[in-house]
Amino acid sequence: MPSPASATSSAAGDWPGKRLGLPETGPRSIARPGRRFAGLCLDWALAVVISVAFFAYDPFATLTIFAAAQIVFLITASGSVGHLAFGMRVVPVAGGYLGPWRPIVRTLLLCLLIPAVIWDRDQRGMHDRLAGTVLVRR
Repeated sequence: MPSPASATSSAAGDWPGKRLGLPETGPRSIARPGRRFAGLCLDWALAVVISVAFFAYDPFATLTIFAAAQIVFLITASGSVGHLAFGMRVVPVAGGYLGPWRPIVRTLLLCLLIPAVIWDRDQRGMHDRLAGTVLVRR
């Protein structure tokens, strides 16, 4: 029977992204929650500014601007403005090109909010799991 010390040491040797073959720290490691939240706040703030400037702050327009910016920047730059500003990018779990369908699926699920707040052990939201993506540090 394993001792409590060995159980603790095996749990301590585990980190988010280990099951995906990602490093514990540094480039390509899982982006941590603080960075993610800061990036999301920046993306939302930019959508609000554009919505106020052109639509007198219409909530639906804000959400549409947020979604459109996410999709366009994910396809072209592998990350939104917030992701890139805080040193993150979105990559497919299987590697290769992100393609257009992953950013669309990921963004639509992110806009629903609930999938984004349900995380697995690797700190991937359901929106990332269903799109086959992972948010990593650059």
